[in-house]
Amino acid sequence: MIFNATFLRKWLALLAMLVLSASVFAREAPALGVIAAADMPQEARTTLMLIKQGGPFTYDKDGVVFGNYEARLPRQRRGYYHEYTVKTPRARNRGARRIIAGGDARTSGEYYYTDDHYESFRKIKE
Repeated sequence: MIFNATFLRKWLALLAMLVLSASVFAREAPALGVIAAADMPQEARTTLMLIKQGGPFTYDKDGVVFGNYEARLPRQRRGYYHEYTVKTPRARNRGARRIIAGGDARTSGEYYYTDDHYESFRKIKE
């Protein structure tokens, strides 16, 4: 009986450590690539310039809150990120390219680029 109780305590302690470590890792910022602003397509550089000057923007949804539901960007409070469309040549809709701005979009300097509709992000280095 002592063997079983000791074994159970050790097993529960190990399980608790695994659960705690999983929650710590889940809160870490995801690993993001980096892209130099000069290496982005011209349309992305134009969108970045428009963001910094406050527009005008081509698409109605430019400037809406980006939810970050998949948590591919560092976690922030709701409303922290805003998305802007990067025009895609020959696309009949908004296309897959976006710039996400963190904080005050005009001045924060925190910008992320995606060209695969939020599947991956690269931090824009200016």
